[in-house]
Amino acid sequence: MMKRAAVFILLAAAAGAAQTPETRLLWPQGAPGALGDGPEDKPSIAIYLPPREKATGAAVVVCPGGGYRVLAMDHEGKQVAEWLNGHGIAAFVLSYRLGPRYHHPIQLGDAQRAIRTVRALASEFRIDPGRIGIWGFSAGGHLASSVGTHFDSGNPDAPDPIDRVSCRPDFMILCYPVVSLVTEYVHKGSRANLLGENFDPKLAEFLSNEKQVTSQTPPTFLFHTDADRGVPPENSVLFYLALRRAGVPAELHIYEKGNHGVGLAPKDPVLSSWPDRLADWLKARGAIK
Repeated sequence: MMKRAAVFILLAAAAGAAQTPETRLLWPQGAPGALGDGPEDKPSIAIYLPPREKATGAAVVVCPGGGYRVLAMDHEGKQVAEWLNGHGIAAFVLSYRLGPRYHHPIQLGDAQRAIRTVRALASEFRIDPGRIGIWGFSAGGHLASSVGTHFDSGNPDAPDPIDRVSCRPDFMILCYPVVSLVTEYVHKGSRANLLGENFDPKLAEFLSNEKQVTSQTPPTFLFHTDADRGVPPENSVLFYLALRRAGVPAELHIYEKGNHGVGLAPKDPVLSSWPDRLADWLKARGAIK
């Protein structure tokens, strides 16, 4: 009985640890462009590492959605991180700054910094710096696709060593993403929170990521539903077609039914199969053993 009780305590402790990941500020000395000193002014990553014996060396920065106004941290953050850990992939859930308090380029800078941080600290996290992806949902999908189409190789002369490394993700996962900010398929709320009500049309064009795809855009997996009335599936279709024209490896899955914001859809007997398609894709890319 005592042995069983000890095992139970250890399992409970492990479960508790999984529920309370370490949170690390992206800029411990204060984020550039911060408008205050509250939690909403301090972008961070929540660190979820898989068991050492199961780790594949791959990592993913997760960008929850919420229209650039809130963050869906449970079903598009914590649950996703736990799914990744279950497949041996390290996960870093990003808390980025939000509108209408913050506008572009703050959000993009936060996400780029997250990629740089994970890559710069790869040895600490026991990951491969050449296998770091980004996964975004809805407006978080816009942010993720922005990182995948607006990146640089780092500044070798930067005083901060994190700024010296590349912010290009090695692969992207986009789930019911906002992509276009200029077509009839735009999600107006996300655009307003990101750019403000009186935005520059040229900036909206620049951040319509289907127009920014090149041969250097990372390989991409896209998931959407035909019934999505929040963010029309044409967003994913436009991005897929742009990837195809650029010769970038891509995979697109559009399910017939399902509302916007389903996350991993664990309770839906049909939609719950979509993460299996992602797992297959990740296996093919070497992120899952």
